Amino acid sequence: MIYRLSQNSTSFPDPKYADENGLLAFGGDLGAKRLIAAYRQGIFPWPQQNLSLLWFSPNPRAVLYPDNFRLTRSLKRSLKRYEIKVDTNFEKVITMCGDRSGTWINSEMIEAYCELFRLGFAHSIESYDEKGELAGGLYGVCIGRVFCGESMFTVKKDASKAALYELCRIALKKGAIVDCQIINPHLLSLGAEEISRDKFLRILDSLGGESPIF
Repeated sequence: MIYRLSQNSTSFPDPKYADENGLLAFGGDLGAKRLIAAYRQGIFPWPQQNLSLLWFSPNPRAVLYPDNFRLTRSLKRSLKRYEIKVDTNFEKVITMCGDRSGTWINSEMIEAYCELFRLGFAHSIESYDEKGELAGGLYGVCIGRVFCGESMFTVKKDASKAALYELCRIALKKGAIVDCQIINPHLLSLGAEEISRDKFLRILDSLGGESPIF
């Protein structure tokens, strides 16, 4: 059963009721209170064109333990080309993530996550080239010591990987974990793995109440 969310409440059904594709609910809005409530329960929005706003909690869940990040020799060389910064150009990063065909990052999503950024919940990691131009980056939502990665982009070789490497360095120092949501070959190549939703929710329950990593 897929649940319809009330416009007047930010509560969600238990993630265990999600279907085989991870779809849990539809409707509602992208208000900051609803988004924060969703991420605190391991739920995230994934808009689909011409459909109501959809909310997911997949099983299994893709995660990246920071010490499992695969730093190849090629990437190690690429790291020397970039200066990495945090939270200096959030709107540009999310806009660039959405500037491609087939993306779910529409203007409403950009506005909503920029508000989360202003509230201190959303963050960006950015890679700048030798000319000081934004070459790649990523953004996500931080719930305590769980960084829920949303999307990344790159316009130069390994720029987004460099940003992810820096995120893992930060997360490792803070005892945090990176939530990658849904696995794909690219994430697998970087060291991500799948765990059960139940295990992920236990991690979220344990780390989500801690001081944020940024």
